[in-house]
Amino acid sequence: MAKSRKVVITCAVTGSIHTPSMSPHLPVTPQEIADAAIGAAEAGAAIVHLHARNPKDGRPDQTPDAFAPFLKVIKQRSNVVVNITTGGAPTMSIEERVRPAATFKPEVASLNMGSMNFGLFPMLARFKDFKHEWERPYLEGSRERIFKNTFADIEYILRTCAENGTRFEIECYDIGHLYTLAYFVERGVVKPPLFVQSVFGILGGIGPHPEDVVHMKRTADRLLGPENYRWSVLGAGRNQMPVAAMAAAMGGNVRVGMEDSLWIGAGKFAESNAAQVRMARQIIEGLGLEIASPDEARDILSLKGGDKVAF
Repeated sequence: MAKSRKVVITCAVTGSIHTPSMSPHLPVTPQEIADAAIGAAEAGAAIVHLHARNPKDGRPDQTPDAFAPFLKVIKQRSNVVVNITTGGAPTMSIEERVRPAATFKPEVASLNMGSMNFGLFPMLARFKDFKHEWERPYLEGSRERIFKNTFADIEYILRTCAENGTRFEIECYDIGHLYTLAYFVERGVVKPPLFVQSVFGILGGIGPHPEDVVHMKRTADRLLGPENYRWSVLGAGRNQMPVAAMAAAMGGNVRVGMEDSLWIGAGKFAESNAAQVRMARQIIEGLGLEIASPDEARDILSLKGGDKVAF
């Protein structure tokens, strides 16, 4: 009997899309972020993707000092692969965004592959009451804000982390981002094996229709060569689990977590990141597949190992 394919689950624990007033379950403090990451790992996530927040008001915080407390706890308590954001938030400079990855030299860091409209303002129609003064203007500001990821920005991140042995979760929100990635691969600035995260359902990027999912995969195969990359997907909001199911069935890996969606079903908040991981795991195993352990994910993605990070 043939061995079952291993699927890597990434869990994005908290992030810059949602604000603290949107869900009582969103991790904010270092202890909450650490506990959420470890819980996700125990539920089956091989990788945890991490942002930091100001513990007082939940504002996105990209200072290394904000990351250090939970990075140390996670490493002490879990073998999970740690993935540090270089996306931060659209309001931050590129120098600010790269600092935690440059400081802590993780096994994986995220890398956004293009500038784009990043529309968060539709959430104002759903969420009316905000506890902190920054939340409403932050969401409203996305009507006119560009999430800036120029060619120079991308190269700056790649060059800054070049000597760290860090591999990248390369986030592609649209077809053009795949062409940009192919450009950097051709120049030798980033080298296979690539870890390509296709993002579906953000207003301003590609949609979550099954044809969009197939189009992204087919284009990546043509531009990069299927032997040169490992494909993963995330679906924003209610698209999280349907897109995960499609990708798993198509040979891909999946990302879930409360950065990408606050929900576990129609109108029902996810009470934890671990709950979303368990649901993704149920889908994967229902397809007759197996989830990858952290060490199996390290092998699949050719990572340097958890003993070679700087935290």
